[in-house]
Amino acid sequence: MARANRTGRLKLHKKGNAMINRRHFNKFLGLAAISAAASLPALRASANTSLERVKASGVLRIGGVADGAPYYQKSLADGSWRGFYVDICQKLADDLGLKLSILETTWGNSVLDLQADKVDVFFGLNPTPERQKVIDFSGPVFRNAFTMVTRKGLEAKTWEDFDKPEMRIAVDAGSSHDAAVSRHAAKAEVARLKTASDATAALQAGRADAQCLVLILALTLRAKNAAIGDLVMPTPPDFTTSNAGFRREEDGSWKEFVDQWITANRESGFVRDAIVRNMGLVGVKESDFPPNFEI
Repeated sequence: MARANRTGRLKLHKKGNAMINRRHFNKFLGLAAISAAASLPALRASANTSLERVKASGVLRIGGVADGAPYYQKSLADGSWRGFYVDICQKLADDLGLKLSILETTWGNSVLDLQADKVDVFFGLNPTPERQKVIDFSGPVFRNAFTMVTRKGLEAKTWEDFDKPEMRIAVDAGSSHDAAVSRHAAKAEVARLKTASDATAALQAGRADAQCLVLILALTLRAKNAAIGDLVMPTPPDFTTSNAGFRREEDGSWKEFVDQWITANRESGFVRDAIVRNMGLVGVKESDFPPNFEI
């Protein structure tokens, strides 16, 4: 069983077959069903809430990004889906006794799909201020640490080490990576480039000493090209979050249900195991994670 520390973070360490407290979770499902059934007459007289619609339809509709490994990945051969958010959503559907339906979308269109009621939930969004104006969010599904991929031999371990005028850092402009560097390394020479790939090219060409990426992306980059540099998680650690997004509506029962489900599955270790297992899609092993990484 995963245990939270005082800050509520979960340690990334080897676990056994951790399971949710079935009695507690089944009781929670039963209460949700009773609540939904009690309100069914009123709901039939008006627009159904998402919770009632999902339960009545027998289908959980999610969005998936075809080339979004390790989050999502669609097979070109047979159209099947893989990825840690696919596994997480499949378990959510299974626990509700529903069929999982995946709508192919993009990161940029996912919010529009929620607003248009094309999907019931979309996993993998950071609750930026702009997004929070138009959709609702769960709590964190997992915490993604900001890291630096550095040129070989660079002696930098803390944010203070990177916060120097002679330090050259490449980021994709306007991203969470850009924001992290702005917070922690304002004195550095920061190259704000169009895409993360452009920032990687700057590192490879020697025009930058480091590139800032969240850990999942940094591990993926180094799995493709280990010679590109070293992986450093600057201290003190800084994190962004990956959350589930929901269409905004007056009745919050669907969001509340999924939020509690996420919390239970974080605590059981299922979310952690799904992430580590699916990192294999991009060539990353569990041993590649930094020691004591927290999700």
